[in-house]
Amino acid sequence: MTDDTDAILARLPARLKEARQAQGLNLDAVSKLSGVSRSMVSQIERGESSPTIATLWNLTRALQVDFAGLLEETSGADIEALRAKDVPSIENRGSGCTIRILSAPEDAGRHEVYELRLTEGGVLDSQPHRRGAREQLTVIDGKVEVTSGTATETARQGDTLRYAADVAHSIRADRPTRVFLIVHDA
Repeated sequence: MTDDTDAILARLPARLKEARQAQGLNLDAVSKLSGVSRSMVSQIERGESSPTIATLWNLTRALQVDFAGLLEETSGADIEALRAKDVPSIENRGSGCTIRILSAPEDAGRHEVYELRLTEGGVLDSQPHRRGAREQLTVIDGKVEVTSGTATETARQGDTLRYAADVAHSIRADRPTRVFLIVHDA
């Protein structure tokens, strides 16, 4: 084997395990999605077995990772920039509320980050999220009133509120307001 081949084989187990964990999958789930036995997936992740190209292809498709990128050497320094003009926004949720999506698409449903821009009288009413979900809101500018279930609290610039999001909840502003919102789904 060449040095390049040895380097690729040395990186592969950790890369596959990282990809599996990033998707929040256990070995059984990867096995079902890929058609590769659980024991083989485990052996590959431990570096005890070298997968065939077909097996590797099935695993990368199941884990939704780029086949070539999985094998490339990385510098260890990676910064992904999302420029303000490119940040996706949602305008039609609530009234007088713009939601800027700051988290990566692959984080949806687990750990989501948003900037909310509320106009005077703006409101964002939310239905309950998954059981155990919580939100953390920090006011950047302005003031909001947050209701979670039957509890209500006011937050001003610099204040942070943490509350249950697995019940109906809302964020209301009586003047133009910006907040930073993190949603943690259980």
